[in-house]
Amino acid sequence: MMSKTIMLACAGGMSTSLLVTKMRESATKRNIDVNIFATASAAIPEESEKHEPAVILLGPQIKFQLNQVKKEVNVPVAVIDMKDYGMMNGEKVLTQALSMIK
Repeated sequence: MMSKTIMLACAGGMSTSLLVTKMRESATKRNIDVNIFATASAAIPEESEKHEPAVILLGPQIKFQLNQVKKEVNVPVAVIDMKDYGMMNGEKVLTQALSMIK
C-alpha cells in the first residue's frame, strides 16, 4: 500500500509545522505510513500538484479560505478543530485526516 500524504496549511506554514511533528509521532506510534507536511496557504495549489496529498487540512486562522481552496484542489479539504489545533493534538488531527481519506 502506498503511503498517503496529508497536507496542512496555515497563513505562513509555521504554526502548523509543530502540529506536523506531533501528527508524525502519533502515526509512528499507530504504525500508520503517512507523509505529513505543512505549507503556507498561498502555496496550496502548487504544493498540492507537487505532492498530491490525499487530504488537506487548514489551520483555523485561515478557515475563511476553505471554499477557495476547495475550488483549487480536487481532494477533501477541512479545517482543523480550534481546540485540537490550540492544544497541538496530533492524535486527534491525524484521526480527522485519516477519516477523510477514501
